[in-house]
Amino acid sequence: SPLGEGLQVLVYTPHQPDLFARICGYFDLGGFSILGARVHTAHNGYALDTFQVIATALPEHYQELTSMVESGLSSAIDKNGPLPPPGRGRVSRRVKSFPIAPRVTLRPDEKAQRWLLNISASDRLGLLYSVARVLARHNINLQLAKITTLGERVDDTFLIQGAELQHNRTQIAIETELLEALA
Repeated sequence: SPLGEGLQVLVYTPHQPDLFARICGYFDLGGFSILGARVHTAHNGYALDTFQVIATALPEHYQELTSMVESGLSSAIDKNGPLPPPGRGRVSRRVKSFPIAPRVTLRPDEKAQRWLLNISASDRLGLLYSVARVLARHNINLQLAKITTLGERVDDTFLIQGAELQHNRTQIAIETELLEALA
């Protein structure tokens, strides 16, 4: 962060279907707030993801925090099995006073092979993990993501693909689940 209390985390690892959800889950369960992220899946099958995060409780020494993130995040990525349930993040007083109505738009590219997903909502701890769990549950493959937190507002854009996106009924179900996750 500009004040120096945050971390920039770079993840370069073989792509797996729920990788984004596992990374977001680690940060959520560890008490980190994701301020921004860029997610890329390269043609060689590797994911190159960067996250700007801040910890709600900082250890005394910066090195302890970086070591904890390096080892903990590696373990979370390698872990198999179901994703842990999301925590219910605390909402700030400003968001309670001036909530932003959640908005989800899903539209296909020119060939309807990939889809552009835009999400706008009030920010809270764990919000991105809740979104990532919905995408993982529907076997949605994340190609690119731009995660932006502007004060108390989240504006996230995802380039996604998956067989389930070819069916209107499933698209509506995904949009509905995302709106529930954002509420």
